[in-house]
Amino acid sequence: MSSATPHPAPEKEPVSEPRRFPLTGVLRVGRPSGIWFKPAFSVVAAVAPPSLILVALGRLDLAVYTMAGSLCALYAHNRPYAARAKALAGVVLGMVGGLAVALVAASLTGDAVILVGIGALLAAVQKVVCDLTRIGPPGNVILTFVSSASLFVPQTLGQVPGHVALALAAGAWAWLVGMAPAPVRPHGPERRATADALNAAAAYVDTGGTGDGHARARASAYAAVQAAWQCLLLTGSRSAATRRALERLVVRAEIALAAPAGADPARLRAQAAELRGAGRVPGTDGPRAEADELLGVAAERAVPRRPPWSRPGPLVPIAVRTALGCGLAGYASLALGVGRPYWALTTAAALYQANITLTWSRTVQRVVGNLVGVLVFAAVAPIAGLGPLALVLCCLLFNFGAEALIGRNYWLGSVCVTPLALLVTEFPGYQPTGSLITDRVVDTLVGALVGFAAALAVTDRRAGDRVATALTAVDLRREHAAGLPAGPRADPTALETARRGLAAALVDLRAAADAAAGEWWLRTPPQERVVLTEQAGHRTLAAMVRHQGLTAGTGGETDRGTGTGPGTGPDTGPGDGTGGDANGDTGNDTEDARP
Repeated sequence: MSSATPHPAPEKEPVSEPRRFPLTGVLRVGRPSGIWFKPAFSVVAAVAPPSLILVALGRLDLAVYTMAGSLCALYAHNRPYAARAKALAGVVLGMVGGLAVALVAASLTGDAVILVGIGALLAAVQKVVCDLTRIGPPGNVILTFVSSASLFVPQTLGQVPGHVALALAAGAWAWLVGMAPAPVRPHGPERRATADALNAAAAYVDTGGTGDGHARARASAYAAVQAAWQCLLLTGSRSAATRRALERLVVRAEIALAAPAGADPARLRAQAAELRGAGRVPGTDGPRAEADELLGVAAERAVPRRPPWSRPGPLVPIAVRTALGCGLAGYASLALGVGRPYWALTTAAALYQANITLTWSRTVQRVVGNLVGVLVFAAVAPIAGLGPLALVLCCLLFNFGAEALIGRNYWLGSVCVTPLALLVTEFPGYQPTGSLITDRVVDTLVGALVGFAAALAVTDRRAGDRVATALTAVDLRREHAAGLPAGPRADPTALETARRGLAAALVDLRAAADAAAGEWWLRTPPQERVVLTEQAGHRTLAAMVRHQGLTAGTGGETDRGTGTGPGTGPDTGPGDGTGGDANGDTGNDTEDARP
């Protein structure tokens, strides 16, 4: 198979100069998410009935509590329905729990200093829990907005149970909305994830493994394949036949990545297109697709899943940033005499991403989006002021617009989120437009400046260590794969498990390298070694594909190289490239599309 080529570490790692934060491209508008319409329509369906019922009852002031539960419909749209049911239930409980803590605190004290401190701690806990559970967008921001705003709602202790019950009822309705498509398309999320993997693999195959942008396309494709596997691993046992059919297609995407010269991008895209509908899952045409290709998947399913709390290390700096930044932002807002410090607190909480570079980009996007959104609110306020029904309809419109636009760029979504947040403050009663606009602008600027300053002060100095750990993991997995026998007596389960383990380690290495490349005042990550390790790993994957006879088309005969080891011909796979984008410039591509 492949020999494990050692890569000695440099004798001395140079200390990096402070990195320049990007300005170009931060506000560039991209393509929307493939399922943008699902959270957009779901949140409207979840918010509308409770709000309209309260309008009919003349109690729109209670909509601030039902809105908390309704916003849970934004979550978990990329998960299979069995896993989505659990995830949504967890989001509802987390939302209601944060709301309950905030309302109890508001009923016990009116001291803004204490309330801001509680809000900052809640924000840090919410950030850590959302990242640990990998709940996905919109992450902790919605939870933090609801809990921090509730801290400043006048409340008595006797009112808390009723208000929490309203949020819980609305959350139950949001759960039903999120699960509603299950009877119609029970395998929709898995099919979409598999289609994304096939399309990403086809985009990489189009580069030939060496063309322009091949390194970026390769990283994106491996990430899409890994996301598809994670989705399929969450699929329930009742859909075993469909799951296995989808797993075969993901394997074909993996094989295309390992041996792009033997893959047909048109065929990959055609299979992806078939998955978009509700028809039969397309079959694969490769050898041994019914058996050996899926043995590694079965082996992975047998491995117990690590509990989320067993991997908190990388989140410690982010938790400290969140608590410190949110607290200081709220106190700065209080010092300036702003009556709604929770806006500054929420702004700071929304900034924190995987590294400083991404946090900077989010800061620029947040400020631009909020300032434009304030102008939109000024234009819409007279219409919303016509009555409770007009106010609710405007909120529904901005809820939909936020989800429709936020996938193109965060600042576009903020243009709708900002007037929505301002309109929600009018549920209990009319608020002067000028005062709302002034407070929002001041809190946005304060939250962005103080929050980003806290991110600069609290650096993730272990990011470089995680790159070294990921490099070691790839080397060990590659050496293990190279040591497996490749003859006809080879254990197919061991081969497939080793191949999938190496692919997963390469994905982790790229994520760790991208995160470290965007940190501030860190040792320069060993980028050259990262690139060389990635190249060697991808060559080993290509060699394993050949030895297993899994190459797209008719097996190993489709490879036009002259040998079976890595690097012996033009078709040695992704590792042939120069590594192009495997440096700090890729940091912005890891950013979540939503808050």
